[in-house]
Amino acid sequence: MPLRKHRCRFKSYERCFKASEAVDCLHELLGSNQNFGPEVTRSQTVKLLKKFLKNHVIEDIKGRWGKEDFQDDGHLYRFPPSSPLKPYPKKPSFGKEVIKFPDWNETKVGVSQEHIPVKSVTMNSEMWYKRHSIAIGEVPACKLVLRRELTQANIEEIWKSMTLSRLQKVLGLNSLDEVLDTKLVNSKHIVQNAYNVNKQGIVILEDKSKDLPHWILSAMKCLANWPSCSDLKQPTYSGFERDVFKTIVDYFGQMKEPLLTFNFFDIFVCVLGLLQKHSKAVEALQISCLLLPPENRRKLQLLVRMMARISFNQDLPPLSESVRTRTLMVQAFSRCILCSKDEMDLDELLAAKLVSFLMDNYQEILNVPSSLKSSIEEHVVHVQRVQIKYTGADTDATFPAPSFCHQISTDEFEYQRATGSQEPLAALLEEIAMNKEISVKDKKKKLKQFQKSYPEVYRERFPTPETEAVLFPEKSKQKPPILMWALKKPFQPFHRTRSFRM
Repeated sequence: MPLRKHRCRFKSYERCFKASEAVDCLHELLGSNQNFGPEVTRSQTVKLLKKFLKNHVIEDIKGRWGKEDFQDDGHLYRFPPSSPLKPYPKKPSFGKEVIKFPDWNETKVGVSQEHIPVKSVTMNSEMWYKRHSIAIGEVPACKLVLRRELTQANIEEIWKSMTLSRLQKVLGLNSLDEVLDTKLVNSKHIVQNAYNVNKQGIVILEDKSKDLPHWILSAMKCLANWPSCSDLKQPTYSGFERDVFKTIVDYFGQMKEPLLTFNFFDIFVCVLGLLQKHSKAVEALQISCLLLPPENRRKLQLLVRMMARISFNQDLPPLSESVRTRTLMVQAFSRCILCSKDEMDLDELLAAKLVSFLMDNYQEILNVPSSLKSSIEEHVVHVQRVQIKYTGADTDATFPAPSFCHQISTDEFEYQRATGSQEPLAALLEEIAMNKEISVKDKKKKLKQFQKSYPEVYRERFPTPETEAVLFPEKSKQKPPILMWALKKPFQPFHRTRSFRM
């Protein structure tokens, strides 16, 4: 803070500053600090300076402090000769208690909190208030919660759990049991499909022996980029492009299992019911394709991209004299993309419908869903982050607390994840509804939050407003008639009711 000479009422004061100058200086400092940022307002800066004045960080030119009467004006202030945070040592003859620092109960022996790496964040107004309030002692003491490091297996399991949870939500199912055996979902495949990709989003295989043969890749590039193919010196004979196409069809036709695999047949058929809802169908296919083995996903990406390019390529000669190119693509490759283990006539219609949708939207579908990826990455970072915990609080300050959650064992989590049952949620709702220890206001608030998060479970327990109203019986506001009569009796001793006259 720049200090200089000021005059006030015909008198000069050395090494002081105006209130408005303090606001300007501190506001600029906070705005440029990465822990606070430009969201800090001038009025918030004034409130902080009021705290400084109250706690003797600053004083007016007459040495007065202790009140929050600081204003953004021309009054003069100065710094006290000694810091209030570092008082000079004094003998204990004054009878004052020695200030004790907070007891960090959970801190491990030999671990210094000064060297814990904490990622700096740009704070919003609410967090800014909390931080500067802690500095002057207006809220309870806080402590750092040290989080365990996640292994690669932990991260893969988080990816699998959150991916399947999102898929279930998009499909609108109470459980994935009827359409997918979650034990067959490999968490490593999901992570590899999400991160081992090139600039075009196509999977890069770690095991190159599982990739397409070079001659098939060259043939697919030749037709996809026709007529500007750089990999082959194209012969000039008539019908060359049809021979190349037949070679590709024969290769994919001899596969023992379709690219979408037999295990995931039901989940892709389930997606067909969402095709009229374009955005939901795209997201469902995005997530479903993440479950595929990486080699299958790569082959699917290359094949569908080739099919789409051939269908829209006006320079490519017709590959059939009797069938349109787009229809030919669907007929030639539908079965190698989707079919069931028990071959049925209906499979061809389902596969044709799905493959047509894939060709029209392959650029979106065969990319990793950005919203899912970002949410999982944020969750992983949150789990590993060193966090601030306040005394008496059950949760940390950086993330909002989940409603009505309690920690469960690993075995119970695995059981719930495998079965996909709604029973734990229904039991939790019943516990909230029947809990007599919480107030009516808190119960209504929790039930409202539960209804917003799990509307289907809530609707099954409370199908009508009347069933919900049973939990909150209305109290009669009228006093009992006998009581009213008892109050009136002393004032109207001779009043008789109609029943007495009879």
